[in-house]
Amino acid sequence: MKLGLTSDAMRLVIPALSMTVLLAAVFWLQPRAMSYFGLNLLLNLAVPIALATIAQMLVMAVNDLDLSIGAFVSFVACVTATFLRDAPLVGTLILAGAVGIYALIGVVIYLRNLPSIVVTLGMSFVWAGLAVLMLPAPGGQAPDWVRWLMTVKPPLMPMAIVASIVIAIVAHLIVMRSSLGVLIRGVGGNQRSVERAGWSIIAARAAAYGLAGVFAVAAGIALVGLTTSADANIALRYTLLSIAGVILGGGEFTGGRVSPIGAVIGALTLTLAGSFLSFLRISPDWQIGAQGAILIIVLALRLVFNRVEKRRAQP
Repeated sequence: MKLGLTSDAMRLVIPALSMTVLLAAVFWLQPRAMSYFGLNLLLNLAVPIALATIAQMLVMAVNDLDLSIGAFVSFVACVTATFLRDAPLVGTLILAGAVGIYALIGVVIYLRNLPSIVVTLGMSFVWAGLAVLMLPAPGGQAPDWVRWLMTVKPPLMPMAIVASIVIAIVAHLIVMRSSLGVLIRGVGGNQRSVERAGWSIIAARAAAYGLAGVFAVAAGIALVGLTTSADANIALRYTLLSIAGVILGGGEFTGGRVSPIGAVIGALTLTLAGSFLSFLRISPDWQIGAQGAILIIVLALRLVFNRVEKRRAQP
């Protein structure tokens, strides 16, 4: 029991340490960032990235990988900036239908025993095509309530930090504390045992993908609230960022081993990394590679900690 607690703690310590080091480096380069306004600018885009990361984490919890997150968030952004503003009922129905399709994808992948990477890659072209049909060129406008929600200024801490804390708590309660979350992680950890216990694998996978769709919809809406408009390609980078955020936060590709709080910290770390690299005046073309280098360093640290932990566990 003690070993499990140590392992869970390590999943949070490493990403938290990475975020702390990056934050200290940013403050050293730009002392003015050490303020309410400065933190708000640094973490301005953290909320949609954190939501997309949680969506990816839910899919990874059942041992799948979603390569359509970026295109789907872009699609949601286009719906938000057009239908959700001009025809709220129609926009809500479209988004609800999109979540239903997400849940159906999880079921089809299981029933037909298809590789999730192939299916979701194909769906990314579908979402991207629908987004282009709605907004061939950048445009649209954020609904007033969405804009207000993403720009409100709570006391003490910027909205980005408050929202990230709320996202982490909600995701933790769903994935780690609820019976549904235990079932989803059980499918990823030992599907046969879950099936023998009488639980429906189809229902569990549909729930995992459906919840992922809900968080991805929230990511698209939040993104439009921050940018005030939409574009069919606005969130394509979120696919890689979400995978990196989950891994950076202590998650793994197999075994149902995920950490919602760690995933949010990973998303915040990647957001800070972008700001840090901007302060260093590194070209945006190189920033993705630099973020990948940060991920590799963190994974190497985790490997070292895992080896130390295994040695301690040996009699």
